[in-house]
Amino acid sequence: MITTAASPLRTDFERSVADYWNTHRIDPVNLRLGEVDGLYHHHYGVGEPDWSVLDGPAETREQRIITELHRLENAQADLLLDHLGPIKSTDVLLDAGSGRGGTSIMANARFGCQIDGVSISDYQVGFANEQAALRGVGDKVRFHFRNMLHSGFGDGSRQAIWTNETTMYVDLYDLYAEFARMLRFGGRYVCVTGCANDVTGRRSKPVSRINEHYTCDIHPRSEYFKALAAHGLVPINVVDLTAATIPYWEMRARSEVATGIEEAFLTAYKEGSFHYLLIAADRV
Repeated sequence: MITTAASPLRTDFERSVADYWNTHRIDPVNLRLGEVDGLYHHHYGVGEPDWSVLDGPAETREQRIITELHRLENAQADLLLDHLGPIKSTDVLLDAGSGRGGTSIMANARFGCQIDGVSISDYQVGFANEQAALRGVGDKVRFHFRNMLHSGFGDGSRQAIWTNETTMYVDLYDLYAEFARMLRFGGRYVCVTGCANDVTGRRSKPVSRINEHYTCDIHPRSEYFKALAAHGLVPINVVDLTAATIPYWEMRARSEVATGIEEAFLTAYKEGSFHYLLIAADRV
């Protein structure tokens, strides 16, 4: 594990977030789904499930559901990677808030390039580096105990950067200032995130429940576009994935790995107080 000279945890909030992810290391959802093929994620899924997995022998029903949920979360990661634009094997990418590393490993398998991941959870960093080593890509995919607001990587050193459900833990203006510094001219930033409806989201009980559950602070939708514009990051594609993620949550609610937060997500999405968004923006 590569660390910076000083601790990347600068505030009480960051320490509380790191503590959450350091102590939730036996989360049944992420671990059970990752065991399907060794790709461990910390995000959700998109696409229409194969509902036939609910039928058939009862003794294998749960494993069929787990396998299908994992297919949907891999599909989400693939969709994000689809929006990174042309990537050469000589490029260097950044996974900001890299979790257990699944998306970075998928990116390396697709593009053959170097990827650095950063997380303020030292447990996640260690886990992700172990997975990269097990797959024989530890020389190309490296995870660091660093803060994505102050990553320590060089100016213009990245062709692409992504955040996959991590922006609700940081100030967007600080974050995009750092990303703009690291991205080359014409480089690409891709974000997948849950965001609040500007009219109703901040007063929504389900959105408040999600904030409380994950120790985060969900931003309103408009804040993303204001912060991007303030730092020369121009959206070229915006995809509302809300309808595409609802089936994932409906299937997960019927599985043994349900955590109880599924109802809040489903209610928030269906009432329109919460959106699931993909934004692709170019550095200009």
